[in-house]
Amino acid sequence: MKDFGLQCGLSVFNTYFKRPDLPIGVVKGNAVAMSDEQHWSDSIVARYPHNIHSNDEAEDAVKVYRKILSQQPDNSVTIVTVGFLTNLANLVTSKPDEYSQLDGMTLIHKKVKLLVSMAGKFPEGKEFNVMIDSLASKTVFTNWPTEIIFSGFEIGEKIKTGLPLVQNNSIKNSPVKDVFSICLPMSKEDNYGRMSWDETAVLVAVKGFEPYYTLQTGKIIVHDDGSNGWDSNAKGHYYLVEKLPYEQVQNLINELMQHLPKE
Repeated sequence: MKDFGLQCGLSVFNTYFKRPDLPIGVVKGNAVAMSDEQHWSDSIVARYPHNIHSNDEAEDAVKVYRKILSQQPDNSVTIVTVGFLTNLANLVTSKPDEYSQLDGMTLIHKKVKLLVSMAGKFPEGKEFNVMIDSLASKTVFTNWPTEIIFSGFEIGEKIKTGLPLVQNNSIKNSPVKDVFSICLPMSKEDNYGRMSWDETAVLVAVKGFEPYYTLQTGKIIVHDDGSNGWDSNAKGHYYLVEKLPYEQVQNLINELMQHLPKE
């Protein structure tokens, strides 16, 4: 996705958390173009230091992926996606380059152990990340050579986060707090916090699915209209099924959101 200003916003977060040199990539070529209608990205860019000042300064996302993957031990990398699958589709179809003599599929198979994706609605439905670039979604989920765990729409829908961060008066000058402070009042459905689709995927990618969830085995089916189904007789994919009460996961994510960078 080409989200104007988003890469600059990501640079703000990296700088705030003392990791200013973390690489940031952007789609080079055809991609869905969407602007930030809530204006959180340009707001924090105006308030906080950052290294990237335009999308043009960000590297090609596929080059970033290929460079990083080529330097990692075999079967060691967990990738998490919380948006469209455009970049991963381009990685899947990528050719050998200066970073690796392997094509995309072979490089992924060699270096990646797991993909965790906030995508789909299970066991069937229509979800934004899959639907908007459905061709990329089908390319990735049909061809990806490692196991995939899906955090579906139904998982994050009921988990509301961000409000404790906004109400924490001891946290000041935080771009994370600013984003929620800007966005939560813009929608009545966010009165008790924002639905946490992306956060649940990141939680599972970092900490694992246990003890929060169990896994349903099968394989996603991406239809031409961007909706998805599920083949329970296949193997290689999993979707999360709630195990702990969602309030416990909600409380954990709210706590993690209030983490502050080390001085």
